[in-house]
Amino acid sequence: MVMRSFVDVDPDSHFPLENLPFGVFKPADDKEGRPGVAIGNFVLDLSEIAAAGLFSGPILSGNSQCFFQPSLNMFLAMGRPAWKEARLTIQKLLSADEPTLRDDQILRKKSLFPMDQVKMLLPVRVGDYTDFFCSMHHARNCGTIFRGPDNAIPPNWFHLPIAYHGRASSIVISGTDIIRPRGQTHPVGDSHPYFGPSKKMDFELEMASIVGPGNALGTSVNVNEAYDHIFGFVLMNDWSGTTISPWIVTLEALEPFACDCRKQNPPPLPYLTESRSKNYDIKLEVRLKPAGETQESVVTRSNFCNLYWTATQQLAHHTINGCNLNPGDLLGTGTISGPDPESLGCMLELTWNGQKPLTLQNGSTRSFLEDGDAVTLTGYCQGEGYRVGFGECSGKILPALK
Repeated sequence: MVMRSFVDVDPDSHFPLENLPFGVFKPADDKEGRPGVAIGNFVLDLSEIAAAGLFSGPILSGNSQCFFQPSLNMFLAMGRPAWKEARLTIQKLLSADEPTLRDDQILRKKSLFPMDQVKMLLPVRVGDYTDFFCSMHHARNCGTIFRGPDNAIPPNWFHLPIAYHGRASSIVISGTDIIRPRGQTHPVGDSHPYFGPSKKMDFELEMASIVGPGNALGTSVNVNEAYDHIFGFVLMNDWSGTTISPWIVTLEALEPFACDCRKQNPPPLPYLTESRSKNYDIKLEVRLKPAGETQESVVTRSNFCNLYWTATQQLAHHTINGCNLNPGDLLGTGTISGPDPESLGCMLELTWNGQKPLTLQNGSTRSFLEDGDAVTLTGYCQGEGYRVGFGECSGKILPALK
């Protein structure tokens, strides 16, 4: 049965009562960010709910200072019992048959903001960022493009979730314009390397897990306990800079959409062997809007369940040598490509490194992204009469610096 809120929520909304994703926002007339939860087309100000003494459960009644912070890091560090208590409290307060907030006109006015009247900020203070390489289809396609089909995926890829450590300073919120990068390219013949704007600007359809409680330096997280170290997921586009969506969808909201992971062959080593290896049925889509146009073209439809390595395996592997994760750390999945041509998660694959340009709705073509192009990632889980969604993760390409 669909849950009902006193806040109007459209059936196609990404943010019904079943979801309640967390983020950080500031009203148009305020300089300070504060935690909030999305409900329909509104944002619930958690600092006002805390100030009214409505977080009255055994954990949060004396620890509601986490909702007066400019990031969610303090809340994330409190762990799953606190997250569940907050979620249940908020769910009850927003329910259609609960009068506490519904009938308090002063508190409603102070705590509910239309989304188009707030500015969304980065939801967490990201101390460290790691990007994995967990889609077998993406690995095979890229390997085939650059090394040929006979050596498409190195054998070690099937034994561990490969990753690299990236810069956290260039992680930006959805809606931030991205400047085309510059760099050197391989010389032709005896010429010098070319330096200039990237000729193959791309997007990457990814998601990222947000770390909750970390682990102490020198300790590791058991793969079957890694679930409790993950707060939730955001959409992520790993291009020049890394763009994430503003709303973190919790694992509690995603749990009804859990699905078994594909069989891993060969079986993973014991430290990566899970009692249940699961992904989530999250429908993902990428839209591209050419410069100067209003019409978007859907260029990719994929699904989170296309990942070979799970988020919990990623986290466990990251800590196996005692690497200490911290609340707010970001772990990207890598490009999420599926088995079908329309499910490829980047332009490199979609156009086969530019050999097969895409034709867009307006008749123009793209081998890679051009200046002025806008890219939007979106994703949701489809329930019976409701959606649990992530909103959008968008950005536009600006010309390279001169």
